[in-house]
Amino acid sequence: MRVFVTGASGYIGGAVIPELLQAGHEVVGLARSDEAEKKVRAVGADVLRGSIEDLDVLRAGAEESDGVIHLAFHDFFRFEESIAMDRRAIETMGAALAGSGRPMITTVAVARSGKPGEVSTEDTRQAPGSFGYIRFLNEEATVALAAEGVRASVVRLPPTVHGRGDKAFVPVLINIARERGVSGYPGDGANVWPAVHRLDAARLYRLALEGAPAGSRLHCMADEGVSTREIAEVIGRHLSLPTVSVPASDVAEHFGFLGHVISMDAPASSVRTRDLLGWEPEHPGLIADLDEGHYFASADA
Repeated sequence: MRVFVTGASGYIGGAVIPELLQAGHEVVGLARSDEAEKKVRAVGADVLRGSIEDLDVLRAGAEESDGVIHLAFHDFFRFEESIAMDRRAIETMGAALAGSGRPMITTVAVARSGKPGEVSTEDTRQAPGSFGYIRFLNEEATVALAAEGVRASVVRLPPTVHGRGDKAFVPVLINIARERGVSGYPGDGANVWPAVHRLDAARLYRLALEGAPAGSRLHCMADEGVSTREIAEVIGRHLSLPTVSVPASDVAEHFGFLGHVISMDAPASSVRTRDLLGWEPEHPGLIADLDEGHYFASADA
């Protein structure tokens, strides 16, 4: 297939493109800057210049492809604006593929029902009014494309997609620990995050492109749940810092913008996805990956 990939120069895109190329696909990656173009070309893909705001470019990229993998998400710090931008991109590329039966894979966050302790599955729907519900509506928009003749599916990612080059939540926790002089966890630290290695995630995107049925909701989880206390203990051990509980009243001040995420209890299963596509994670889990040490190699890990 000739595959059009948005977010091609990003952390996950940098793993997805080699996975596609190694499987014999051709890749055209969206790049919005000279630096992004260099990254995309460096991993062996062709380049289409533009951003997810350039709807004519997205339309052309989709029309000229045999399938689309949509990874781009503009800015988590401008969340609602980025959600709206993402929706326009999904609708534009979906319309370009309508009636073709070609695949389109989009990216969303794992859904939470709002019921304490419930393990999310592919059947779980995000609770209305909850944090993340507006992004879940973009998942619904993708799945709806199945009725328009698009082999559309969504990959739900966990809070942590870990591996070399990660600049998201785990590196932020490490930097907070360095700044505070302690490695903290919220309350008793029993709440859990699901996680997946970026290389295992890349393989799932490729399998979804090649064979996911229209309307599929896919769970990209290798670890169903790793406790925040266990994460904090590994960080503390590598930084030679004490591991401490942070009371609920102090979580927002201690962890800053990460306070909401670090307090989340979000176990998630990928059993159905594994059965559907034959996906089996092969790379280290979150704790083993942290113990390899690369997250702690520099002060700005």
